[in-house]
Amino acid sequence: MDDTTYDPDDVIELRPRGRAGGREPQALVDYWEGLRRGAVVPRRAEIDPRRIEGLLSDTFIIERIAPGLARFRVAGAHLADLMGMDVRGMPVSSFIHPDRREGFAGALTRLFEEPATVRLDLLSRGGFRQPGLTGRMVLLPLRSDLGDVSRAMGCLVVEGDAGRAPRRFEVTRLRVAPVNGGTVEVRRPEDAPRARPKRRERPFLRLVTSD
Repeated sequence: MDDTTYDPDDVIELRPRGRAGGREPQALVDYWEGLRRGAVVPRRAEIDPRRIEGLLSDTFIIERIAPGLARFRVAGAHLADLMGMDVRGMPVSSFIHPDRREGFAGALTRLFEEPATVRLDLLSRGGFRQPGLTGRMVLLPLRSDLGDVSRAMGCLVVEGDAGRAPRRFEVTRLRVAPVNGGTVEVRRPEDAPRARPKRRERPFLRLVTSD
């Protein structure tokens, strides 16, 4: 992408005013569905951060850069907490355990090409100063100003204290659903143990935005 080209990803600023509602990925899905208004995929420029204030610290925008690969353009502060650094510009697969990235890349390909929605159940096994965590991620396709499906809105909700960063996750369940209907695919690894997350309190919202 030419850096001199106008792109709303570069200029729209998200400033949370407080948490409203619960940190549930379904709230983001419902908002995305409302934006469609009969269209297959809504536009990136239609997003109003005020409508998803309760999820801003967990929400992100990604941009497709190659088949099966996308990078963060905008990312909430909770993602930086989990990674231990600013995630802008990093591949979204950075949060996925290397052994699980091939399947995740296939889901990203379908997200943009079909297009489709993607839902993941996640597990981060405990270790030294790292409590076991469970999480959920949703990825929802968006159109750019050019009309191509090259953006996606998503959120990563994790219950529990992040502990020592970085945290990476195994995919314990993966569901891909074409936005125009069709069969939902479900994958359930049999050897995935359950983690017991601790409740995580956040006194305020912070959001990191891409220049």
